[in-house]
Amino acid sequence: MFTRLRTLARRLKAELLALSLAARDPRTPWYARAWAALVLAYALSPIDLIPDFIPVLGQLDDLLLVPAGLWLALRLIPPAVMADARQQAEAAPARLARSTWGAALIVVAYLGLLVLAWTLWRRTAQ
Repeated sequence: MFTRLRTLARRLKAELLALSLAARDPRTPWYARAWAALVLAYALSPIDLIPDFIPVLGQLDDLLLVPAGLWLALRLIPPAVMADARQQAEAAPARLARSTWGAALIVVAYLGLLVLAWTLWRRTAQ
């Protein structure tokens, strides 16, 4: 079972690298680039949308959100672009670094949710 999980983790990492290459390709549509950037920012961010110390939900977001976002991003990018990106990733495997931009994006998302919650709370309190 651990061997299978390790294989899946390696495959996920390889797909994220290929996704980062495909997102930079000019043949990729803008909406696919935007979604890929969000997925990569979340996957590489040191800050999670749902913190890991929250029981069950903290781990579920990593197990569900990243693969689901990756799945959608792979569907949005043209197959020829993804095939080229996978070949490039396989030919020159690079290490994916933690993203400070991804962390900033998650912080902005948290702030946006807080502002939304505060606004809704004020409306219902009046």
